[in-house]
Amino acid sequence: MARNAEKAMTALARFRQAQLEEGKVKERRPFLASECSELPKAEKWRRQIISEISKKVAQIQNAGLGEFKIRDLNDEINKLLREKGHWEVRIKELGGPDYARVGPRMLDHEGKEVPGNRGYKYFGAARDLPGVRELFEKEPAPALRKTRGDLMKEVDAEYYGYRDEDDGVLLPLEAQYEKQALSDAVQKWRTEKESRLSGDKQPEEEEEESIYTIHKEEPDEEESQEEQEGEEGGVTFMAHVPVPSQKEVEEALVRRKKMELLQRYASETLQAQSQAAKTLLGL
Repeated sequence: MARNAEKAMTALARFRQAQLEEGKVKERRPFLASECSELPKAEKWRRQIISEISKKVAQIQNAGLGEFKIRDLNDEINKLLREKGHWEVRIKELGGPDYARVGPRMLDHEGKEVPGNRGYKYFGAARDLPGVRELFEKEPAPALRKTRGDLMKEVDAEYYGYRDEDDGVLLPLEAQYEKQALSDAVQKWRTEKESRLSGDKQPEEEEEESIYTIHKEEPDEEESQEEQEGEEGGVTFMAHVPVPSQKEVEEALVRRKKMELLQRYASETLQAQSQAAKTLLGL
């Protein structure tokens, strides 16, 4: 009897173990991360999502899947990425590590960060789809404007024309023009000499009036009279302004000296009285 009871207990234990394993196999990931209240299970669901993302990223590398299949795969990967983010937030809430801070960045097969726009990322062949490549083409950087210091660095002897003769082109051209000018001058001189010897008079060319010629204006009567008086006295002097006489100069100096003495020795009261007297007299 004891032997049979032991066999029955063993069979019952195996049955329960099988049920537990079957339950684990059939256990599905919760739709919402907030429904999970156990940290180990949350970690398990996060690893499961990462595994699914890896498989789909490997599939999307095949450009022969077609545009529609590639777009669907890229959408599914982005959906799984968002779900992974929800589970990472839930793990942090349950006291687990902060994967958003310590977790690795999403990189492509070239080791570069996966490009994206406003949180939506493109993987594998999705980056070569029509309309996607243009999103990530960088515009050429504008040409940097040279500063005054950069421009001054380029100023050298060649800038001022001191090396124009070093190329071996300018000197032959100058020699050619110089030879031609000399020949023309000699020919002109010979022609003029022959015309002079033959007695032919060439018509004199009318000289053009120079714009720098200064025309003397006719002096006024007073100025001419003063000039004549100066010539008679032996001293040439031309007065353009009225000149005071010697008597007027002496009177002006006396008045100035009186004012200086009055300001120095007279009191303020006396000065005021003097000023009042002058005002009454109309001086």
